[in-house]
Amino acid sequence: MARSFALAKPHACFLLVMIGIGLLAGCAKNGDDKYYLVSAQIQLPYWRTAGSGFLDAAKRMKLQAEFVGPETYDPKAQQLDFERIVKSKPSGILISVANPQLMKADIDAAVAAGIPVITMDADSPDSERLSFIGTDNYLAGVMGAKVAAKELHGKGNVAVFTIPAMANLNDRLRGYREIFAAHPGIRITNIVDIGGGPRIAFSAAERIIGKQKEKVDAFVCLEAAGGKEVAEALDQHHVQGKTIVAMDTDDETLEWVKKGLIVATIAQKPYTMSYVGLAMLNNLHQHPPEPLEQNWKSSSFAPVPAFVDTGATLVDRSNVDAFMGAQGSTGGRRM
Repeated sequence: MARSFALAKPHACFLLVMIGIGLLAGCAKNGDDKYYLVSAQIQLPYWRTAGSGFLDAAKRMKLQAEFVGPETYDPKAQQLDFERIVKSKPSGILISVANPQLMKADIDAAVAAGIPVITMDADSPDSERLSFIGTDNYLAGVMGAKVAAKELHGKGNVAVFTIPAMANLNDRLRGYREIFAAHPGIRITNIVDIGGGPRIAFSAAERIIGKQKEKVDAFVCLEAAGGKEVAEALDQHHVQGKTIVAMDTDDETLEWVKKGLIVATIAQKPYTMSYVGLAMLNNLHQHPPEPLEQNWKSSSFAPVPAFVDTGATLVDRSNVDAFMGAQGSTGGRRM
């Protein structure tokens, strides 16, 4: 079921985009213009933060905007939302792609119809989308892997919790694999597909720790929901001495970092991704390149960057209090 809500170091191109936001404010063509953010899982705190960024940008720029998507991980439901939105002929669409192969044809058709489409957080790299805004996911994987390798002292078995259909999570896993390759004593022994269901992560962690013959020393969670569920499972079963590396910064994950059960988590910037995304969409709508469906990703004269890196930050016990304080001072910027 879908619901809607109406209303590290960045690359140089990102800085230029941020400078341009002020210039783009108040540029709507007419009152009928409307922009959409399509999430992969609308109820996650991560996505509610992204929704806030999108709607805050719309308010500042005096634009109509709506935040939509399935409540739980459901690539087909996301595709149906996207198809419905395209039929309404919106001014632009920002989407986090749950399944790149499933969405490619729909994204290509939207762009061919003159609707600017930008991906954020999770890309569809083979589609005709005009730009991708988000974390450099490979480097996020490298960041987490270095922490895990240090905690394991170069030796141990690792369970990875992921959603294999999502390109951004596969990029993170690639980063982990490349760092672990320099440590022959570290082996990935389990790949758990949680399918967007947090309790799947909890149950899988219980099964893993219950297997006496298959010792797992570290748990790597490549998406937002897994880390806190693994931490809860280990805590309930009084399992100590394990390493958990998580992603993202919802309140529960940060509390487990404070308690020391999650050794570190990687903070992304979903608010920034969606805020910048709306500014870029509005600019493309006001000043559309000709033709819109050209392969701008490889063009030296592209009107938008192929990739905007919004950066990532490692949060551990040394800085979690400061991070939570800073996040609390802005109200978390959640809807």
